[in-house]
Amino acid sequence: MEFQKNLLEYISQSLMTTDETISMAESVTSGCLQLAFSQMPNASMFYKGGLTCYTLPEKVRILKVNRQEAEECDCVSENIAETMALNVAKLYESDWSIATTGYCTPIRNSGYKIFAYFSFSYKGEIILTKNWNCTPKPKP
Repeated sequence: MEFQKNLLEYISQSLMTTDETISMAESVTSGCLQLAFSQMPNASMFYKGGLTCYTLPEKVRILKVNRQEAEECDCVSENIAETMALNVAKLYESDWSIATTGYCTPIRNSGYKIFAYFSFSYKGEIILTKNWNCTPKPKP
């Protein structure tokens, strides 16, 4: 897997300059972010670690996602991503965190669409949550 070295170096430098740390909770990205962060220059100075919680029971048990809510939305919602981000930051005691959840293949539960939610937290507060739609557009 190839990463944008300029972006990795920028993030690495930014976190080291501010003496801040980061952790992540992944579902749909299944460890790809953790791999990217582990490849950053001086990663051990700011990258505390991450979790891949792919199934509902693990999100509930480890990341304290509400089971009923998770069952209702198949673990894919803005609130689930935010809960994952806030709780992974608590687990790792990190300043920053990133969480992802979504669908990497078009299935009935996703309305046959490919999309993900990602959420960023900073010092116990959500600062950004977005839905990223990856469904290919039909060809004209």
